[in-house]
Amino acid sequence: MVTPVTLLTDDEKMFVDEVEKFAKSQIGPKVLEMDEAELMDPAIIKQCFEMGLMGIEVPEQYGGSGTSFTLAVLAIEALAKVDPSVSVMVDVQNTLVNNIFLNWGTEDQKQKYLKELCTSKVGCYCLTEPNSGSDAFALKTRAYDEGDHYRIDGKKIFITNAKEAEIFVVFANLDPEKGYKGITAFVVEKDNPGLSLGKKEVKLGIRASSTCEVIFDNVKIPKDAVVGEIGKGYKIAIETLNEGRIGIASQMLGLAGGALAGAMKYAGEREQFGSPLKGFQGIQFQLAQMEVMLETAKLSVYNAARLKDAGKPFIREAAIAKYYVSEIAEKIASQGLEIYGGYGFIKEFPAEKFYRDAKIGKLYEGTSNMQLQTIFKLMEKEYS
Repeated sequence: MVTPVTLLTDDEKMFVDEVEKFAKSQIGPKVLEMDEAELMDPAIIKQCFEMGLMGIEVPEQYGGSGTSFTLAVLAIEALAKVDPSVSVMVDVQNTLVNNIFLNWGTEDQKQKYLKELCTSKVGCYCLTEPNSGSDAFALKTRAYDEGDHYRIDGKKIFITNAKEAEIFVVFANLDPEKGYKGITAFVVEKDNPGLSLGKKEVKLGIRASSTCEVIFDNVKIPKDAVVGEIGKGYKIAIETLNEGRIGIASQMLGLAGGALAGAMKYAGEREQFGSPLKGFQGIQFQLAQMEVMLETAKLSVYNAARLKDAGKPFIREAAIAKYYVSEIAEKIASQGLEIYGGYGFIKEFPAEKFYRDAKIGKLYEGTSNMQLQTIFKLMEKEYS
């Protein structure tokens, strides 16, 4: 007898089941309300902390669950099947903010900030600026060494979780003459004088997830607010975003899974010409094609996550997963909506929200073109 290959261990399956139950029972009833209000329900945020979802990979000594990056990816996927907005909040916390402190923070920073991030405080990752998107290291936010403290001036845009955040990881240039090698990462707390939020963006999708400007007006921070080494901010940003791409890929994977599950259910309930929709071969073929795309995407995401956990090179696989899953998520969300017919275009069913939410996958944490560029550069090395 051939033993079947399984993508997940029994423990991982149990974990996913628990997260999916939580998402369906607690988040599901609030999805439409949060989307229309463009606001994350504070009770949902609190429950995510109580479930241990905000510090999955962080060791227990710092207040986390002490598990794996793969488990964080699985949680992000499971949440996105119900609401990609809640999913991306958990994603940014785990794959970007926590990882910065975990990999580059001092012991004091880990004791203070990781414990808060795992148990009670939302964090955000402040990199993007009006004139530095894909060209991330063209940032203009300045940091000044003023003897016994640093001072930060500048503005960040499109910052996920900014409205809810109490801990801000900020990238600023301490020595512009050195170009990108002057970029340094700092930690700034919400109540620090001079830090304020600008406009909150009104978006096409993931509307419950806050996306705001963050303004730094003569923000003074202590010398121990540097995360990692001075001038190594560019390295921290690159390496963190490599992991973050797997997180976004898992968000899009969950979104695609939720869209397909909804379409499959509707196709079994909706009757036309005396037969349920799934009785028609044309619909069967569409649903089967969606399943093929979904399963193929799942392999790419899980493979990238496993490689990262194993300490093996994963940059190419992360870029492939981010690119491919963003592509198929949009296709599955679109095809799923069409299976609903006219009902797919209204808010009574989740299809239209999945469709709106899917578009961001090709844009944030590295556009699709940036992923292709990364893939090609690594191909050149491999094929030379």
